[in-house]
Order: sequence, then structure tokens, then C-alpha cells
Amino acid sequence: MSVCLVAMPWQAIESPSLPIGLLKAVTVASGRPAPTAYHGSLRWAEFLMERSDGELSPADYTEVAEVGLFDGLGDWVFAGVLHDDPEFGVETLRRYAAEYGTGIAGPTAMRQYAADFVELAAAEILANDPRLVGFTTTFMQNVPSLAVARRIRQLDPGVRIAFGGGNCDGAMGIALHRNFPFVDFVVRGEGEVAFPMLLDALDAGDDSLDASDNLGADDSLDARLARIPGLSWRRADGTARHNPQGTLLPPARIPTPDFDDWFDQLAASPVGEYIEPKLVLEGARGCWWGEKHHCTFCGLNGTAMTFRAKPAERMIAEMTELVGRHQTLDVIMVDNIIDNHYYADFLPRVAALGWDLRLHYEVKSNLRPTEIDALRAAGVAHVQPGIESLVSPVLKLMDKGVSGVHNVRTLRDCESAGLTVSWNWLYGFPGERRADYDSVLRQLPRLMHLQPPAGSSRILLERFSPYFENPVLGFPTRRAARLYQHVYDLPENELADLVYLFDTEPAGLSEQDAEPLNELLKRWTDGYPASALQLLTGLDADEIVIADRRVGWPDREHRIADPRLRRAYAELEHGRTVPALAGRLAAAGLPVETDRLARWLAELDDAGLVFDENGRWITLATAVEPVKVA
Repeated sequence: MSVCLVAMPWQAIESPSLPIGLLKAVTVASGRPAPTAYHGSLRWAEFLMERSDGELSPADYTEVAEVGLFDGLGDWVFAGVLHDDPEFGVETLRRYAAEYGTGIAGPTAMRQYAADFVELAAAEILANDPRLVGFTTTFMQNVPSLAVARRIRQLDPGVRIAFGGGNCDGAMGIALHRNFPFVDFVVRGEGEVAFPMLLDALDAGDDSLDASDNLGADDSLDARLARIPGLSWRRADGTARHNPQGTLLPPARIPTPDFDDWFDQLAASPVGEYIEPKLVLEGARGCWWGEKHHCTFCGLNGTAMTFRAKPAERMIAEMTELVGRHQTLDVIMVDNIIDNHYYADFLPRVAALGWDLRLHYEVKSNLRPTEIDALRAAGVAHVQPGIESLVSPVLKLMDKGVSGVHNVRTLRDCESAGLTVSWNWLYGFPGERRADYDSVLRQLPRLMHLQPPAGSSRILLERFSPYFENPVLGFPTRRAARLYQHVYDLPENELADLVYLFDTEPAGLSEQDAEPLNELLKRWTDGYPASALQLLTGLDADEIVIADRRVGWPDREHRIADPRLRRAYAELEHGRTVPALAGRLAAAGLPVETDRLARWLAELDDAGLVFDENGRWITLATAVEPVKVA
């Protein structure tokens, strides 16, 4: 059976589709020819450049892809095509954008080209005469994928259409199959086992068996389809069936992805002049923290929370093969969280390669200095540590397992190591109080030299999160997020099963309560590029010298000469209470009275050199001043 795998917008255009790469690999491993692949994101970016005479560039594509999710903008661009109505959702989005201050100029300019692109994509996919077209869909890939699938069915009714990916997990896949009858199959959950089984079932033929066949009833197409884990399908009589999702794939069976055709297409694409290609690799699936303490707001792992990681030697072999094959040193590790064993076995092996890699990793925010050293030595340039807040009572509501001091330490140590840190400040948690923020808001200006959050936002109710699964935690009412009104022409009860994001009554901080936080974060963002608070000497020097060049603070140098206080300052690198600090100094033969330590800490506090959380103090100066780009 000839197969085409499709990844539509709005996948990042600088990276190949990992699902396509994985499914190509398992298809070949099952003894079949490699499927053809249609990289719709690249084609859409090319199409926009060509049709707009360069007015809509790859940067405009990326703008929608990166920030459009929470307003449904990428899906809206193609919604008129899916619903066969050029005006569908136009006025609804205008009202939405006016109320929320959402910029829609880019998506509006793109939407006029969507119908022609869907026509082109369907024709190009069918040019290779596939008998099965498989769409991978996550986040804003649903509507563009459905629009193209619908047009393929119109042009060639004999082509079977399958969907899979994050948007098909659990109830969402069942709702997609129910509401869009041109979709023949939906694979819910991981597809590496189910997809080859689907190909086997279809290859065996779908004619009904009669008495002349020397095969049992269990060999009918319906019987074969019924054995495929996680498959939604329709029997010969038209009734829908939804098989239970299967067991999760063990790490040994997660294949090495095949990205060859994507890199070939990029080499010939005008988009290549605008981007630096990045590999996407996975060392692990699931979340080891979420298995024990599922962060209350997070739904990203869906039904696949169980943590599984490839052995270090396997991951090294895979990285070596693909970096060498594609001559690309930028690597995005898509793991939701790094395997803790990787700090000791995988990262040192990467460092030993001696390559000039630039890696991205998602990590837990309570990083130890040795772990940061391992990340940096291996070529990790960018981390996403899930900091989310610096307010400990709120972090406890999230079930993050860290404190505000932990998160400040990570920001400080990553700054010293030259690691770029991405994070967002979240608020709106049930039980959150304005008073919880008072101490942190007072101290935010002293963090001017550390990397600020990309922004702040009220949490959304995500499917699969504890807040969604258990209304008792604080969100007893929910409805499909308003953004879906300009995306889907479906009743509320169907949207409730299909979508990922939900609206609910706000909790925690009011918008008025959040205004001081937002103002301070804006000042932090503006002041960061020109700010530094740096140790000019080592902690074991005869005198500790700290240069303060932070925006909003006096330009001066602070000096600590007393050997007992120098040792105290070194201890505060880790975060200490006054009694703990006094105990550490006494054990080192440098006793200092707690009253004296309290007065000294008050002096450091006045100068903004420390961060205090409920009597636990941590220093803020970085070991070096990294190069910053405004």
C-alpha cells in the first residue's frame, strides 16, 4: 500500500516533524517501503512568500506558530476552508481580538491564501497516488489538516485518511472521528505499534469474506481493525468503534527518526535562506515528576505520563548518527523533562564528543550547580526549567516540588553559566492570595540582572491536568475555550470532547491584583539587557568584591573583608536560614552570633544583594557577566 504522511502548519519551520520521522522509521522496520512525506509547514511558508511577493515572510509564519495557539489564530486561518465558508469566524475573531487586544493583522493577511494552498496541498499529496494519507496533528495542526483531508476525499474518494498525534489523545480523537466523517481512522495514543498494524490490516484486503474463503471470521477487515490498539474506525455497516488505547511503548522500541526528505526539501526551498535548521530528538517520554506529583495545571503528557528514557549509549549513537548525517549542530531535545541519569551518563558523553553543539533541554527548576555544569559542558545553550513563579505558596499550589529560593538560585546559576532560560510567570491558582506576593514583589527589582520571564498570564484549564480531571481542586465549571468559536462550527457538547483548552471561572489573583506584578515584570524585562551584579573575585579571595551595575540601583562596588562574613557569603550561595548559617560557621571554626548575622543580612538586603523567602536567604551576584542580546 502506498502511504503519504503529512504534517501541516503550524509546526515550527526550522525543524522536521518528529512524528513523521518516527512513523517512516517504523514503517520501514516492518518491511515496507518508506512512505512519502508532505511537509506542509515548509510548503505553506513558501506559498505565502510567493503569493504575497515577499510581504509574508517566514518570520510572519513563525509569529503565528509561536504565539497564536492561545487565541486559535493558526486554526482560524484555515477555518473558512474547512467549513466551506470564506466568512466563517471572521466577525467572531474581530470581536474576540478587540476584547482581548489580540493582534490579527498577520493571520488576516494569510487567510486570503488558505483556500488556494489547500487545493495545492491536496493535489501535491495525491500526485504520488497514495492509498492511505496519514496526518499528524498537535495544537494548531487540526484545522489545516482537516481542510486538506476533506479536499483529498472530494478529489479521490478511494483514498483512506488517518489522523494521529497529540490532538487525538483520549476523548479528543473519538470526537474528531465522530465529527469529521471523511476521517476514516484515528490513532489515539502512541502510533509506533498501531500504524504498522493498520497498514497490515488494510494490505490484507477489505473485501468481505464468504464461504469460499479458507479464512476464519477473525481474518475479516473488521476483525483485524478491532485488534489495533487505540484505533477509532468504522465497521462495514458504518457503525463507529473505538478500541482501547494500548500500553505505552518501551524505550527500546522508540525508533530513530528518519528526517532525510525534510532536509532534502529544505535544501531546495527559499525558506532555507531565512532559518537555521534544527534537529528534533527525544531521549525520553512522559514525566518522572508528574508520575509522583502531577503539576496541577499541566496537561501536556495526556494519557502518556509514565516516564521512559533511552539508555545513554543508545541516545549517543542516535545523536551521533543524525548530527553527522544532516550536518546540523542545533538540537532540540523534545523530552518533557530530562532523565536524571543523563547528568551522569549521557551529558558527559556528549561533552566528550568535542562538538560545538547547541542543545535545548527541558529540566526541573531545582538544578544543582553540578547539573548546570554538566549541561553547559555538553553544549546545552537553552533550558526550559518550568520555573512558573518565585512565590513559594503558589508553587506549592502547583505541586512543583520547589521553592522560590530554588528558582532564584537556578536563574542565578544559569546566568553565570551563560545558559538561556525560557520561562513564564503563571497566576490564577485556586487558593492563591495577594498577600503571598508581597515579599516577592518588594524584591523583584533586585533580580534585574537575571533572566526575566517571557511574560505573565493567567493559567488556562488544560485537558488531562489535575485541575481538569478533578473539579474539587478549584474549577468546578468549565466550557470549551471561547477561542474555539472562531475555529469550529460545532455545538458546545462536541467541542467539550474535541478541544484541549477550556474557560472556567477565574481563581486566585484578580487582574487588578496582578497589575503590580505585571508592571514590575515589564521593568525587569526592559532593564535586564543593561544590568549586571557580578562577583569580581572568587569566594575564597582575601576580599569579596561585588560590582553592582543593575538598572535602578546605585552604581557601586560592595566589599566583604571579614573572613567570617566571607565564609558566610559563600554559604549563602546555597540558601540558608540564620540558624543554619550560624551552625555552618561554627562547624567551620568561624562562629558568629546570630544577632550579628541578622544585622549583616539586613545590610545585604538593603543593598539588594540577597533574596529572602521566609527567613531563608540566598545571594544574587553571578560569577560572570554573560553576553546579552537586547
